[in-house]
Amino acid sequence: MIDYSVVDMSPLLSYIFYPRREHTNCPAGAFDVSVPVDEDVSIVCRFYKGNDAWPWILFFHGNGEVVSDYDDIAPFYRGKSLNLVVADYRGYGASGGSPSLTNLYENAHVVFKTIREELNRRGYADNLYAMGRSLGSLSVLEIARNYQYLVQGLIVESGFANFLRITMRLGLPIYDIDFEGIDRECIRSLQGISVRTLIIHGDCDTLVPPGEGETIYNRISSKEKSLVIISGATHNDIMFAGLEQYFEAIRGFVYSR
Repeated sequence: MIDYSVVDMSPLLSYIFYPRREHTNCPAGAFDVSVPVDEDVSIVCRFYKGNDAWPWILFFHGNGEVVSDYDDIAPFYRGKSLNLVVADYRGYGASGGSPSLTNLYENAHVVFKTIREELNRRGYADNLYAMGRSLGSLSVLEIARNYQYLVQGLIVESGFANFLRITMRLGLPIYDIDFEGIDRECIRSLQGISVRTLIIHGDCDTLVPPGEGETIYNRISSKEKSLVIISGATHNDIMFAGLEQYFEAIRGFVYSR
């Protein structure tokens, strides 16, 4: 696990997360599961099931988003014969606690294990992919590194390996944090991932430039990996700017096994 404890203890933490407490009732065909991650703290995950036999994608969303934002997006996954389960973070939606980079990493383990157990308990297909968008890329890279034989593939959208690179691009101070040391840790972590990987990035993304996605692609050890750059797409419109290309890339990746 990347050691971001020094970041969590610095004033920088207050600039990193943008939690929203919004949480809607489940739409038809969906259900919520609360995952205990600490004493009196649970994280809410929302399952969008289309068909028992379809593959599942465990999705970690971006900063400022919540699970219920995906009520209107899940049908696009169903249209590609994909089930979706979206995980919140501490302090987001109906989830308890407050977010930090350390608990983001630690909680990814608990969420992943609980989701697998829930799918098996309900008799759904044990065919699970891990996907992270933006901030969520940190969670799925941690999962991919530790559970390579339990996930069928890794999908990273608009992602990055080192969060400090993004904070520096935004002009935020990193105080006395050892940027170079954390960056080396992040690169070593990528080199420990060999699971099949799909990277999706927008070529007009100015928040997380496509070079960040290229770094993941180049450094990750997977022998089966692909990089899809969506023309004209920025950080927050990547899915709809390249709707068909985006979902065909995901469906093709999942169903190419």
